Amino acid sequence: MANTLCFDLGNSRLKCAVFSNDSLQEVIVLEDLSINTIHTILQTYQPSHSILSSVINGTEELEAALAQNTKFHKLGYESKLPFVSPVAKPQTIGADRLAICAAAVDIYPNQHVLVIVLGTCITYNYINTQHQFLGGAISPGMNMRFKAMNQHTALLPHVSPEKIVPLIGFDTKTNLLSGVQLGISKEIDGITAEYKERFEQLKVILTGGDAAWILPHLKQLVQHNEHLLFKGLYSIGKNNWQ
Repeated sequence: MANTLCFDLGNSRLKCAVFSNDSLQEVIVLEDLSINTIHTILQTYQPSHSILSSVINGTEELEAALAQNTKFHKLGYESKLPFVSPVAKPQTIGADRLAICAAAVDIYPNQHVLVIVLGTCITYNYINTQHQFLGGAISPGMNMRFKAMNQHTALLPHVSPEKIVPLIGFDTKTNLLSGVQLGISKEIDGITAEYKERFEQLKVILTGGDAAWILPHLKQLVQHNEHLLFKGLYSIGKNNWQ
């Protein structure tokens, strides 16, 4: 069976998804992008194709290895995409946003779709019924908010997210948890409600590494798709491999 590697190199995590034919088999978290790591992955999975989505620098060795050993494509605004981006500067759209929009169009063709990604930043990505990505919004992510309150104050500690978060914090830690995790959930609920008022039968997809911490607190109906970006990468790859 033919294996395909889909790399997602973000600001917080380096990940690789392994597809066998059209089926997602596993997701690997990479410790680094060293030559040893790259060669180990190539030897283990023997991929025939690969695609890279990256918002970081320093990927030259990885790109060279993938180009030498596979049919390789690096995702960018000039890639063949299943949607158009009539925005002022399409070259500034992050590769990760391109991938999740491609997946949204693939899952919900000819529909209004809002994809919310909870990662280092929170991005809101709107695609209309004509498959136009019209933009959205970017706000600070969960860990960025926790870190900012710690780093920009003298006394507030850095805390980590928890599953149970009280509405009314009873000490410093729970006040921070409530402010960040419940604050994000209310932000998402409010923005989603406004989109739904404007666009009929809007589909809302939630994805990203921090989605599990926020999902239980949402009131608005959303679909959680953990591996949306990888599914978009694989779909884009099929239209770009030569």
